Amino acid sequence: MKRMIISTTAILLAASSAYAGDIGVTIASNDTFLAVMVQAMKDEAAKTNQPLQIEFADADVNKQLSQIQNFIAAKVDAIIVNVVESTATPTITKMADDAGIPLVYVNNTPSDLDQLGPKAAFIGSKEIDAGTLQAKEVCRVLKEEGKTEDAGILIIQGVLAQHAAEQRSKAVHDVVATPECNFMKIIDEQTAQWDPVKAQDLMTNWITAGYKPVAVLSNNDDMALGAVNSLKAAGWEMKDVIVAGIDATKEAMHYVKTGDLDATVFQDAVGQGAGSVDTAIKLAKGEKVQSPVWIPFELVNAANVDTYLNKN
Repeated sequence: MKRMIISTTAILLAASSAYAGDIGVTIASNDTFLAVMVQAMKDEAAKTNQPLQIEFADADVNKQLSQIQNFIAAKVDAIIVNVVESTATPTITKMADDAGIPLVYVNNTPSDLDQLGPKAAFIGSKEIDAGTLQAKEVCRVLKEEGKTEDAGILIIQGVLAQHAAEQRSKAVHDVVATPECNFMKIIDEQTAQWDPVKAQDLMTNWITAGYKPVAVLSNNDDMALGAVNSLKAAGWEMKDVIVAGIDATKEAMHYVKTGDLDATVFQDAVGQGAGSVDTAIKLAKGEKVQSPVWIPFELVNAANVDTYLNKN
């Protein structure tokens, strides 16, 4: 599967009309959704010639902490963090606060969300809602297809140390526990770390082990598409299994259009990316900002996919 890879980039634009000095940005990894979010950051910054220095942490929390230390040493005017591990945010928050540098978390919810203070903020979406929308849609489709007797499902999880993976998976468990959907039975759940290749390998291992799920629920689209590719390679007819992801990436929209992916959940990469830059600029100027800012998730399936084709 083709993945969008963005190398470490520094955007050094003319400072004449910049309003907030330099802004340091550290991004957890280079998956498809985050690539779109980063592009939205660049586009928003370009509107005012706002300099951004963008680094990628390659899913390494220590590398991300080092990047933040470098931003602080360079005396940037604000820092934007898409955190690798949610548990690291109290440390990051303290680092920025001690340095007197405004801090904006984006996408991945910080564990210290309620203790951020006036010079820090969060822009993102409620991850529990994504998993709930996904699981309820799978439940609905299975009922529609009459598959309501011990319907075995598999869950492909993201990085377990991240709030998104934990909450999206929890939501599936919560929906399965309801009277309306308790015919769904979780066969297994394992992490593929947001990676489509690892998800494809995991799905292949499950098939080899003899698992025959009626549905596969993935914490993101990249992994869902990896699962689809594995199922098709093993000779499965996609009409016989429901596969659902989260993010509504462009590639996932193509899979929904062809019927290989049954559902996904739109997460607003552009809104999060642009919003984080706008918030960082305001904080750097000493303005008050709203926090947290919750951007709603939206269900996407074959009935409404055309509406979302060009959003991420």
